[in-house]
Amino acid sequence: MAAFVAVCVFATSSVNSSASADEPEIVLRLPMTTAGPNSLDPVRGSSVYDNQACSYIYESLLEYEYLHRPFKLKPCLLEELPTASEDGKRFRFKLKKGVFFHDDPCFPGGKGRELVADDFFYSLKRMADNKNQPKGWWLLKDTIVGFDEYKKQQNAADSFDYDLPVEGMVKINDHEFEVLLKEPFYRFIYTLAMFQTAVQPREAVEFYGDRFSRHPVGTGPYLLKRWKSGSRMTFVRNPNYRLETYPADPGLNADGSEPYAGYQNDVQLGLYEDAGKPLPLADRVELTMFVESQPMWLKFLNREIAYTTVPSTTYDQAFIKRNRRLRQSFIDQGIRSAPVPLLDMIYNGFNMEDPVYGGYDAKKRYLRQAISLMYDYDEINEAFYAGENLIYDGPIPAGMDGHPENHRAPKNYRGPNLQKAKKLMEKAGYPNGKGLPPLQYYTSRQPQSVAMAELNRRNLKKIGVDMKIESVDFSTLSEMLRSKRATAFGLAWGSDYPDPENNLQLFYGPYKSPMSNNFNYDRTEFNELYEQVRVLPPSEERTKLYIKMRDMIIEDCPMIGSMARTRNYLIHSHLKNFKPVEVFSNWPKYLNVEQP
Repeated sequence: MAAFVAVCVFATSSVNSSASADEPEIVLRLPMTTAGPNSLDPVRGSSVYDNQACSYIYESLLEYEYLHRPFKLKPCLLEELPTASEDGKRFRFKLKKGVFFHDDPCFPGGKGRELVADDFFYSLKRMADNKNQPKGWWLLKDTIVGFDEYKKQQNAADSFDYDLPVEGMVKINDHEFEVLLKEPFYRFIYTLAMFQTAVQPREAVEFYGDRFSRHPVGTGPYLLKRWKSGSRMTFVRNPNYRLETYPADPGLNADGSEPYAGYQNDVQLGLYEDAGKPLPLADRVELTMFVESQPMWLKFLNREIAYTTVPSTTYDQAFIKRNRRLRQSFIDQGIRSAPVPLLDMIYNGFNMEDPVYGGYDAKKRYLRQAISLMYDYDEINEAFYAGENLIYDGPIPAGMDGHPENHRAPKNYRGPNLQKAKKLMEKAGYPNGKGLPPLQYYTSRQPQSVAMAELNRRNLKKIGVDMKIESVDFSTLSEMLRSKRATAFGLAWGSDYPDPENNLQLFYGPYKSPMSNNFNYDRTEFNELYEQVRVLPPSEERTKLYIKMRDMIIEDCPMIGSMARTRNYLIHSHLKNFKPVEVFSNWPKYLNVEQP
């Protein structure tokens, strides 16, 4: 078993490159900025890294238009976008025909079978089975008619019955089905583009059992050939992938306007040169993991990977800081830069169930507010992000309804404010920190994360808070959060879809760990407001509720923050079609390499 965990090699006898003997193999050499995914089972995955890796192999009903901004959904496994009833409670779906799972020993004769409606229902039911340790149940909780009742009954039974029907999952035929919602739910359509709702075949889950998380079988454009934990992954073209093509050039509108924001820039960058070509464009993807940024930077400079994000430690090497322009020496090498403002929330959080640093009474709030007032996000921004981050109050990123005007809420606890923090420490019952147990703080082992924690630790010392830093790898940090063992922690949340509900659900009581609410925040008034907004379409009424929820989080202070990053990408000229994006992760199928 230990050898299996270290290196997994998969039989790919039926996998052949599309390149002929006269054509060189097209190989993408790409980075992943972590030790790698925790799992390749979509049901067990939760992190952006799980998403990235799963997106090579699995597909969901919907996906995003690759080049379109703002983000726009399109069919993936469906023939067309789902249709909704007038009351917004009934959605009808039509699967594409001729979509096949990967060839794999789990199927009779090793030949992948066609995708059918039951596969989608089965994949959703896996999210209800507690034995699967589902991280994404929050996406479906209180959504589909009869599903919550099914989950409760089956987890209480001696065995989980996947064949038992769910009232809200209605099969019409093998390629058509309906989903009935308890109430109109604006977010529902977005969840169908998330990797957690990707489709898996029952045969593979049952055949591989506990090994399924490392032996994925999907319908996607690539197959996993090799996985060396913490080091690299190799994906190869799915030879039986259905005909999907690179986006067609939409051209200018009749009035000469752009069909979407940034279209003309995309044309100038040659992003439509492969229009109409079958996907995926590359034969093989070599994905290298980088726990630290400096090795990734050096690999990029040596042209061993096709792109990199720019570490803060090398920002001045790549950019002229006063005007944020790429240095001429990089331009002369054919390197281009692409800044990507993120729907981002960098924050520090508390476990609200902790007996000292959690809780909801006034003294508990004063303690967390005092700590918040000692975090200097301006200093962090300049020291670690070249001053490019956007600092804002609360959990709602810029560009979304409910984001505070000018990024600052009317009442906030943004630091630094030493005198106010000291007064709050006195009101909390810990003058100068007297009698206060140490604050156990967990963060990623990445040097930048540890350095930021050290800066915060020094500032907290000024009010008598003794912060003990525990730097761990990301998988350990995830487990500490799932098991509610981290008193305080530092993380970043990238919005799964462009709606504030995605960020506010992080504080919804029923989603407490091991689901998405790592703060274990559970306040009745907030929960009731969340249950209202989750069913409302965009409106003035919904925005007012978002603001009320935002300000409640700021006052209770389960989190300190936030900051939103602008991620700077540098891209070698031989990599074609790359338009960096972090809202979705299935873009490698569009990438190509210019042959020498």
